[in-house]
Amino acid sequence: MSTPVFQHAVLIGKHQAGGVSRTLGEIASWLTVQGVEPVIEEQTSLQCELPGYPSATLQEVGHGASGDWVAIVVGGDGTMLGAARQLAPSGVPLMGINSGRLGFITDIAEAQWPQALGAMLAGHFEREQRAVLAGQVLRDGETIYSGIAINDVVVNRSGATGLVELRVEVDGRAMYAQRADGLIVATPTGSTAYAMSAGGPILHPSLPGLVLVPIAAHTLSNRPIVLPEQVHIEIEVASRSDVGVNFDMQHFADLLGGDRIRLRIAPYRAVFLHPPGWSYFSTLRKKLHWHEILGVED
Repeated sequence: MSTPVFQHAVLIGKHQAGGVSRTLGEIASWLTVQGVEPVIEEQTSLQCELPGYPSATLQEVGHGASGDWVAIVVGGDGTMLGAARQLAPSGVPLMGINSGRLGFITDIAEAQWPQALGAMLAGHFEREQRAVLAGQVLRDGETIYSGIAINDVVVNRSGATGLVELRVEVDGRAMYAQRADGLIVATPTGSTAYAMSAGGPILHPSLPGLVLVPIAAHTLSNRPIVLPEQVHIEIEVASRSDVGVNFDMQHFADLLGGDRIRLRIAPYRAVFLHPPGWSYFSTLRKKLHWHEILGVED
């Protein structure tokens, strides 16, 4: 048996989903046989019955990880995004086993994990780096929140009625002012999430760009726009109240008039590992049912 390219694997599971504990236990046992030390993410360990294995927070994994660590996520895209946000700064790569529904980035079928992980631990995988969006919320010039997103940052109304009024600057220059239900700033990864449902374009994940997508804009001429990756975006809240911001759908807090959200691409990337032969277009065909239209099968 050849030496695995990774010596340590942190296992992360959506513990609320049925059957995940069993799958995680099977993977941990299998990894041990392969010569890989399994470590259970702390919250996963608290919720799942996996005795006999050490546990650690993802922060601890990131601080101590070298190039022989990998994260294996069992769940859906939300679980994968949560892990990626914590591990991206340290460069720990992630593999995703899909026990959810869509699975745009958790692309290993749950029933096929032994074959997929066997090949990937032997070094046969597609390595992909995805952009990470970093942001700050400022009030009266002071930073009151900092966060990152793999998919998107969304500024939208938090009340039941009324439009959000926003002013957008790009690299210090006025771009537009708009009244809408909100505004989505999405990475290429997030272009197939909320941004797509709001009418935005799909960006290939290798593209160095960001997409701004208004949500139900009051003026029809306010259209989605794709910007270069290196720009700095600043959004000022002109509305007085009932405006919120979230990073990958993780709600921060209600905003006040005059608050500003500063966004830029982070200096690091989220690293995803895919099974051999993985194709982004194959994922789109399966998840968006393009094969039904084009008659293309994988």
